[in-house]
Amino acid sequence: MQTVMIVGAGRGGTALLQIIQESTALTLEAVIDVNPEAPGMKWAREKGLRTDLDWRLYKDKKIDMIIEVTGKSEVFSDLRNVFGKETVLIPGSVAFLLVKLFKDKERLIKRIQNETYKYNLIFNSTTEGMIVINHEENVILLNKSAENMIGTRMKDAVGKHIRNVIPSSLLPRVMRTRKVEANQELLLENGMKIISTRIPIIEEHGLLIGAVAVFKEITEAVHLAEQITDLKEFQTKLEAIFHSSNEAISVVDEHGIGMMINPAYSRITGLMEEQVIGKPATTDIAEGESVHMKVLKTRREVRGVPMRVGPNKREVIVNGAPIIVDGKLKGSVGVIHDVSEIKNLNRELHRARQIIRKLEAKYSFEDIVGTSDIMKLALEQAKLAAKTPATILLRGESGTGKELFAHAIHNASDRKYNKFIRVNCAALNESLLESELFGYEEGAFTGAKRGGKRGLFEEADNGSIFLDEIGELSISTQVKLLRVLQENEIIRVGGTKPISLNVRVIAATNVNLEKGMVNGAFREDLFYRLNQMPIHIPALKMRKEDIEILSSRLIEKINQEYGRNIEGLTEQALIKLKAYDWPGNVRELDNILRRAIIFMNNNETLIAVNHLLDLHTRSQVNENASEDFKLGGSLAAMVEDFEKAIISKALMKNAGNKTMTAKELGLSIRNLYYKLEKYKIANISMQ
Repeated sequence: MQTVMIVGAGRGGTALLQIIQESTALTLEAVIDVNPEAPGMKWAREKGLRTDLDWRLYKDKKIDMIIEVTGKSEVFSDLRNVFGKETVLIPGSVAFLLVKLFKDKERLIKRIQNETYKYNLIFNSTTEGMIVINHEENVILLNKSAENMIGTRMKDAVGKHIRNVIPSSLLPRVMRTRKVEANQELLLENGMKIISTRIPIIEEHGLLIGAVAVFKEITEAVHLAEQITDLKEFQTKLEAIFHSSNEAISVVDEHGIGMMINPAYSRITGLMEEQVIGKPATTDIAEGESVHMKVLKTRREVRGVPMRVGPNKREVIVNGAPIIVDGKLKGSVGVIHDVSEIKNLNRELHRARQIIRKLEAKYSFEDIVGTSDIMKLALEQAKLAAKTPATILLRGESGTGKELFAHAIHNASDRKYNKFIRVNCAALNESLLESELFGYEEGAFTGAKRGGKRGLFEEADNGSIFLDEIGELSISTQVKLLRVLQENEIIRVGGTKPISLNVRVIAATNVNLEKGMVNGAFREDLFYRLNQMPIHIPALKMRKEDIEILSSRLIEKINQEYGRNIEGLTEQALIKLKAYDWPGNVRELDNILRRAIIFMNNNETLIAVNHLLDLHTRSQVNENASEDFKLGGSLAAMVEDFEKAIISKALMKNAGNKTMTAKELGLSIRNLYYKLEKYKIANISMQ
């Protein structure tokens, strides 16, 4: 470390003193001035530095550097003469220049420090993470947000390769491509999901000096977006339910001002949204008191209030309920039931009763044709079952004649003088089916007949009931049917008192009940109750030797209906019939023969090959249903005509087999029956 002596302690010397005092490379030996009160002398004494009035006292000491700032040339000459060449003598002019340079340096350093402080303040105050690498891909900067996100402190990251800090970082790729990568998702090793923008740092001459990544955590944002998506999806579902409901619905706020209505509301009341939304709850009332206002006043449900609504004074029954959120009343929702629609439901119930035919059994075993061994076996089983009180399950494909077997079994039993009730379990919806099967008590539901009504099981007491398409029963109806089979009693809908019965149940199905049990669509205990006496009726393709005798019997029947005199089939026609697999079974054979007879000339007596529909290309009958479709009328009427034509052709193609027709059209069997009744499409069937 070099020793320094300053000669002259004026203002210039004082500045030098301060600079030397702060230096770690220089040691101040003494401050010399003839004036003990000079500024530099005072400052030196305050700092505990040696001061003297005469520099000659130090002529024998080894001084590395003397700075002369007296401004007197003779002092500089004397110092140069006394101290040898080993001592560096700096004149005042040079000293002042050094002072100026030092001060400029200090100002520059201070400015840099201030700017650096500002930049660091901004760099570390942002919520976005920032990380900078140099041209060697080593980390040189890392802000606080980045530290928190990646879990590494700046002191531990600086100087390390970026991949050692963030293994999944793509900054090296940006260094290679020199292309900006904006708003890219990245999953960090700690499981945090971020969105990052990566930018190469290129100086003005095109030299790549590094890259910077700016990134933000989006884990919470993604979670929030998912919640918003879920809420929107839930809202969409609620709106779909609200607008698709056939019940008229209106909603008012806590002040009784209209907020929402659904399309059914406008249809029933005749009032549009602009006439209701934003208007008082009493706007739609023609006669009666507002249910909404009563609900808002009492904060309780109000049910069964009769009134008239809308300009047409439509007669309705209204139910209302409060909307309460976190204990606060937010409004009221009202559901309007059109009395006329209830009347329509009663008419539908009447039509449903017509669909469920109550017949006396009119067929016997003599009406069932078949000489094949497999058919003889089924007939022998049926005749044996007829003599017992056991429940019978008829199984077989659609169109094999399960209903004929049911009629014949009843007529061969000791119940033949009592009623035989036929029920198509697929033809009605669940609520109608239960009330028709088990009856109902007075007041069981809206529109229930006064005094209640006997069900079909009660009607069949001491007789037989034929449950066709048993596999279509809902689980709740299956439970009630199981009670009938186990306890020989029923309970009416809306009732509590059991009614004892003596009914023989004959069930039929063309579906795989075992598969239904596996899928949970059919109860296992009910299956074993029904399966006491199973009878499998063979498909026509398994007894083709019966086609000739069947055709002969069917032609006799068709002759009576059509007033024709067809004697039978040619040999070639019979061969063709036997070569076909008959997916529609006997029903399809009946249909084919009917179509053949329709297209025969009056002088023809035998059905020939040319009279038969090409059995192997019968799908052609379902050609574009729009060929004979003509424009005219309203859109709704044309759509219904088109739908009717499609169903008719599909039914004809499948020889009246409703199960196959429903499957082909993508409908449920219940929906198909509804449309057949709606469009009054005659069934293509055989008896």
